[in-house]
Amino acid sequence: MKFLHSMIRVKNIEESLRFYIDFLGLKLIKKNSLEDCDLYFLGESASDCQIELTYNYDTPKEGYKNGNVFGHFAFQTNDMQKITEKVEKMGYEFLYKPFNLELKDSNGNIQFLCVAFIKDPDGNEIELIQS
Repeated sequence: MKFLHSMIRVKNIEESLRFYIDFLGLKLIKKNSLEDCDLYFLGESASDCQIELTYNYDTPKEGYKNGNVFGHFAFQTNDMQKITEKVEKMGYEFLYKPFNLELKDSNGNIQFLCVAFIKDPDGNEIELIQS
């Protein structure tokens, strides 16, 4: 079994593509059109797990409501400072500015990560983790 993709519905496909492609650096792998919607598959490559952005032609004016089941997507970065500069340059805002997080695994090993959170144009949380 291979995990292929996760789908979210978007209100404004142009804003969402700008966020996921221009900000996060994903690539548009393929686009499919159905009778009532367009499906945009984004990822690093066609063989990797992807995010499917679904743009329904009859999208509610207020967009979609985020429930409390979905948490966030997580992306790894090598340079949180560059991400911070990109957030400012592109006019986005952090939900949680970069902070250090101490994690302890089951063996007692400690790992320190730099973590930040931002929201996409539809309010979905995106976790950014510096490795």
